[in-house]
Amino acid sequence: MMISVDSGVRVFLAPGATDMRKSIDTLAILVAGQLDQDPLSGHLFGFCNRKRDTVKILYWDHNGFCLWHKRLERDRFHWPDSESEVRLISTRELRWLLDGLSVEQAAHGSLSYEKIC
Repeated sequence: MMISVDSGVRVFLAPGATDMRKSIDTLAILVAGQLDQDPLSGHLFGFCNRKRDTVKILYWDHNGFCLWHKRLERDRFHWPDSESEVRLISTRELRWLLDGLSVEQAAHGSLSYEKIC
């Protein structure tokens, strides 16, 4: 993944399909309206098309918007099925999604120990 993600950055996925002809300004309007988030927050906002072969990620980077775009030639993204709810995922789950995995899979849980032996 080519996006550098600072700690504290959240990842929001837009529900349903998005028309990939939309560019920065229109996607920023969707973030404010449909996702009810601030597009200038520095968080990542993901959009996917109906065929699930294209993803765009919009984010604000200090002095301007960035738009990251990925189109798959053969496979499909495992985009969450929700048609109405904005989905908040971790940066780890975003990497899974962009690598062709589902965000629904269960990762190994974290272990914590108080002492060894």
